[in-house]
Amino acid sequence: MSEHALGELALAAAHWLLAAIMACVAATWAWLIACMRRTFARTPVLGECGPPREAPLVSVILPARNEEGYVGACLDSLRGQDYANYEIVAIDDSSEDSTGAIIARHAAGDSRVVHVSARAKPAGWAGKSWACLEGYRAARGELLLFTDADTVHSPRAVSSAVGDLLGLGLDALTVMPRMRCVDAWARVSLPVISVFLHTRFSATKVNSKSSAMGYFFGSFFLMPRASYEALGTHGAVRGEIVEDGALGRLAKAAGMRIRMARGEGAVSAVWSRDWPTLWNALKRLMAPLYLQVGRLAVGMLVGVAFVVLAPFVAAAYAAPAAAAGLPGAGALLGASLAASAMAGAGALLETRFLGTRAADALGAPLGGLAITLGLLAGILGARSRESVSWRGRSYELARMAGASGPPA
Repeated sequence: MSEHALGELALAAAHWLLAAIMACVAATWAWLIACMRRTFARTPVLGECGPPREAPLVSVILPARNEEGYVGACLDSLRGQDYANYEIVAIDDSSEDSTGAIIARHAAGDSRVVHVSARAKPAGWAGKSWACLEGYRAARGELLLFTDADTVHSPRAVSSAVGDLLGLGLDALTVMPRMRCVDAWARVSLPVISVFLHTRFSATKVNSKSSAMGYFFGSFFLMPRASYEALGTHGAVRGEIVEDGALGRLAKAAGMRIRMARGEGAVSAVWSRDWPTLWNALKRLMAPLYLQVGRLAVGMLVGVAFVVLAPFVAAAYAAPAAAAGLPGAGALLGASLAASAMAGAGALLETRFLGTRAADALGAPLGGLAITLGLLAGILGARSRESVSWRGRSYELARMAGASGPPA
């Protein structure tokens, strides 16, 4: 056989192998979409128990650092709750903007708002954990509701959460918010990554006693004070940059009864505000996993790259190759287009669940590229002891080994 014939045979074999891989990717997307639909169908919706029969004092603990663009709307939504007995403990965590002044203005106009200025963060503490602890120390409530400054709450959010917590006898209730996208990169990446979050971090796993999966959404989780103290407060996760995920994991490991509910009609939160925020969020998602189980993290990165990015790259290569009549390129083009279509369908379905624009699904290739590069950066950063910037502070990725949960 001539050298040219051998070359064509090898090229055809490579194309057919890649076509088989793309067929597997298409099948993987079908499975992911099925898991996503099952997660949404089986996850309870906030408020299933109705309004609470009693109204214990709820302390809403709201840490805020450099949140002048968001904290006012959050406080407005909290002040408009239909629950009868609550206070809002708003903590200015050494902000360098007008956050403190905004909190002070709300406190002056509403006696339910308690303005706390956090003391200097001790060594070994992540900023948000310290601010939450400062809020806890000032709180008087029997129930503690932790939320974020970029979160907006419907008038029934607190009463619905209290009704479910008490009605079901829970130790913790956390709510999946509707994600608001204020940045173009967030709009194209959120529908893609959410498909994975609803499988890897499925709410059905959090709610299952047979699963070890546990985490909270920092934008909304409610706990009795006694349960929070039994966990060791935020002092138990003092060094975690993903403190909500770590605290939920501790609660699940302690055998506490925790529940995750869908709250897209009651709570909304910002996914990421700009490209640097998205980039750092992806890095802090992957770095803890790499530090815990390096091979698993690398395998996950490769798998994610093949699922969210490879179909579009393969299709871009296969189209001109097939037009040029290269052997096996037609099969590769068909398989890669099928995988690309499934990826687009998954992203489109997620936009419906997320309440975002359907047109955002068209950015799935760019979203896949951003996700792949961000996760890779998380692994490289953990290996090189790189720091990640979060809310105006720098944290070393190598210290994040205990964190778990999706990016918040």
